[in-house]
Amino acid sequence: MMLLRLYTTLGCHLCEQLEARLMPFLNENVRLERIEIAEDDRLVARYGERIPVLQDEAGAEFAQGADGKALAEWLAQRGLAVATDDATLRAAPRSAPSLKRGGRRVLG
Repeated sequence: MMLLRLYTTLGCHLCEQLEARLMPFLNENVRLERIEIAEDDRLVARYGERIPVLQDEAGAEFAQGADGKALAEWLAQRGLAVATDDATLRAAPRSAPSLKRGGRRVLG
């Protein structure tokens, strides 16, 4: 299981946007841990002006707000997403292929 940490605080609209972009990638293999920085002076000093900050298990950080293209590239480097031409995120292909039948996506 891969753990991603999101350094955030209450009322941070960029944090909410970043978290919304991450939702398609969270599953039984990828977990998001939200860390409230306001409760720890050290975290406020480190992340206060940079939130949202997303951190992987190795400690690498993504601190570019909700920039879709940059986030797609960061996630793709970790095998979680692929970038698309229009800078939107798309989940990395799953092991079971899916097909569209009658306008619905089904496992193949």
